[in-house]
Amino acid sequence: MRVQRESPLAYAELTQLTASAESGLALRGTPEAGEVVARHGESEHTVAIWRGRLYGEPTSDWAVAQLARLAGMLGARLVGEDGEAYGIRDGIVEQVNGESAYEFGKLEELIALGPSQWAS
Repeated sequence: MRVQRESPLAYAELTQLTASAESGLALRGTPEAGEVVARHGESEHTVAIWRGRLYGEPTSDWAVAQLARLAGMLGARLVGEDGEAYGIRDGIVEQVNGESAYEFGKLEELIALGPSQWAS
């Protein structure tokens, strides 16, 4: 999944956003290779990867929720490999593909559940 918006995202913007305590996110690394992490319990978990652009490879509904949250804070869209869009509408994390929509669940509940990986 990639974070997209009309104007290119600058590393400085990502730094500013993650420096805010309200974001609940932290940025690790350099402008060339970094990652956005979120805490759950005592552990930090990678939410997104920065390599001149921001993208993620979620393994849980928690990670999708964190990515959708991050994209929203940046005024961007979260787009999947097949062009589907992910976002938060009325507190619900959802995937929209054409006329179809799939709800992952309530944002606050997904965040509270933590990064339990999807079953294979």
